[in-house]
Amino acid sequence: MVSNNIAAKEGLKIQVITFNDWIQPNTALRDKVIDANFFQHRPFMNNASKELNLNLVALNTVYLNTLGLFSKKFKSVSEIPQNATVTIANDVINNDRGLRLLATNGLIKLKGNAKQFVTQKDIAANPKNLQIKEVEGVQVVRAINDVDFIVSSAQTVALAGIEPNSMGEETAKDKKYALALVTLQGREIEPKIQKLNKLLVHPNVKDFINKEYKGRIIPVF
Repeated sequence: MVSNNIAAKEGLKIQVITFNDWIQPNTALRDKVIDANFFQHRPFMNNASKELNLNLVALNTVYLNTLGLFSKKFKSVSEIPQNATVTIANDVINNDRGLRLLATNGLIKLKGNAKQFVTQKDIAANPKNLQIKEVEGVQVVRAINDVDFIVSSAQTVALAGIEPNSMGEETAKDKKYALALVTLQGREIEPKIQKLNKLLVHPNVKDFINKEYKGRIIPVF
């Protein structure tokens, strides 16, 4: 929407580069291969900054790529059987996010004194004895045929051409996980990045998101 429409009208030329994992977009910033990236929320960025020893800065927050429980076998959480298998992302932030969504839907219970980012060690109760498999984030949706359900973003599932049932999703109240434009600290003042940052929260972008994605993506501006 921004690169093909609004940006051109504003005289901003955007070259979109895609990556196959969630590490390269930030190392590409470090190596000056790209000027900014748009794929991560603030908790993920903060953790990546520590792990990669980078000074990253988040600018405008644009939309929530809602996380949900998706299955080709079941239509509701109540149908999930004992010993069911579920796949979630293995990175610190989205592993925490996935486990908390399982807890929100009553599938597990987390310890009351759980740390900031929970892991399977923080599960206090697992009444259905879920078999929780952790894989790299980009691999989660590919596992949907091999497990009973997955914890994935609704848009990722849609982009994979899959139309499984969603048994429980996040809402706009979870906007700390909304995606933001990210660049290296110090570069946020560059005119081209400032212009892109402004365009990402243009009213036309919100209208496009609401019309095109039908709740899979929720604008938060």
